[in-house]
Amino acid sequence: MENYVLQESSLKKLFTETYPLNTKMDDILIKVCSLNDFYSTNIYSPFNVAKHIYLLNIDNRLAIGDILLVNDISKVKVNENKEINFYSFASKYCSHHKPEVYPIFDSYVEQLLIFFKRKDKFYNFSKKDLKNYSKYVEIIFEFQKFYGLEKYNIKELDKYLWQAGKFYFPKEYIKAKSK
Repeated sequence: MENYVLQESSLKKLFTETYPLNTKMDDILIKVCSLNDFYSTNIYSPFNVAKHIYLLNIDNRLAIGDILLVNDISKVKVNENKEINFYSFASKYCSHHKPEVYPIFDSYVEQLLIFFKRKDKFYNFSKKDLKNYSKYVEIIFEFQKFYGLEKYNIKELDKYLWQAGKFYFPKEYIKAKSK
């Protein structure tokens, strides 16, 4: 998976070395565009998302690991009448700033967590709970504890959950299940 390794390395450099702060629109915009491209997050107006992040003035909240920040970043007003929830993107944006604090949410991880909930009953939650980031983080920590994975940090756990979810629940499975 050379392409994923290089993408992650590039994003790490971009978020932690080149543009670690979120005080300039052009810095934020290049990070939004890079994440959008590498992760295919389907943001059709990166400028609106970057402006939203800029106006939130997020650096202090990132510094203290404010989990509620993900939910705040995720809700972007794209015009006067429409707001879009870019939840998965927001978790990725925060995670690339502080990977040890912010686990990444995506559809593969969602399917895997639901599977293990049904199989082993590791924690009681609903699918809807996964879309509330503070609850999602709680579920991730319960998963980590239940399966004895405390020696792995959040970034390592993220990689495992994503790879396993991608393997066991490919997009065709997720599409078929939603019909």
